[in-house]
Amino acid sequence: MASRSIHIMAFGLIFSLFSGPVLAAKCGNTSKGFSHWVVQFKKEARKKGIKKRTLRRTLRGVKYDHSVIKKDRNQKHFKLSFSKFYKLRVSPGGLAKGRTMMRRHRKLLRRVYKRYGVQPRIITAIWSLETFYGGFTGDKPIFRSLATLSYDCRRSKMFTQNLYAALRVVQRGDMNPKKMKGAWAGELGQTQFMAKNYYRYAVDFDGDGKRNLIRSKADALASTANLLRAHGWKRGGCYRPGCANFRVLHHWNRSKVYQRTIAKMASQL
Repeated sequence: MASRSIHIMAFGLIFSLFSGPVLAAKCGNTSKGFSHWVVQFKKEARKKGIKKRTLRRTLRGVKYDHSVIKKDRNQKHFKLSFSKFYKLRVSPGGLAKGRTMMRRHRKLLRRVYKRYGVQPRIITAIWSLETFYGGFTGDKPIFRSLATLSYDCRRSKMFTQNLYAALRVVQRGDMNPKKMKGAWAGELGQTQFMAKNYYRYAVDFDGDGKRNLIRSKADALASTANLLRAHGWKRGGCYRPGCANFRVLHHWNRSKVYQRTIAKMASQL
């Protein structure tokens, strides 16, 4: 009986070692365990096909960013009423510049519409709201931001997915990681793509062989349209609240006030 029990226990130990999932790097709510987390994350990344060279280029010396956590805990602007939010984000000057940009980039926007069916005024509204037509795309190194938020327990799963996607963007050859600077939450480019969406929906619309959403207006605007089309945008269709295309805007930003702001600004453009 004792011998049989030992055999059963041994089999159970072997089964647990080889059949169970690999333990993920543990999240934390302070900076204390961040360095250990990075070491564990790199091991997991290698098992998922991320090359050593990619990890060296992106995560060597990465630090925990307290300012990112502070911003993550203080996103009050999405709690504003629609009228207050719209007034804060859309100005007469912004609308005037939007019309100028639509004229200046008329040929590009027409090509984007022909390919993806998303109206130029929708693309232009998003372009304005995200970076004021590419005027400021962010200055935070996104691997520091994404690593910090992946380690943080509040939304670890979501940001870990985006961190893996950002690594794959580099590994695919789209961008030099030193130039991958964006918003505090890791958004990149002239229309602020999260890395997961960058990897899935970014397109090379200027034909230079790379998907560069920071430098290339063509890539950024076409990729924005590609994302919307992939989520069901109907060519040239209504985008006011209640319309099918308005519901697609949820896939751009989950905030209702943000969705309504895109739609209203597009109508005014």
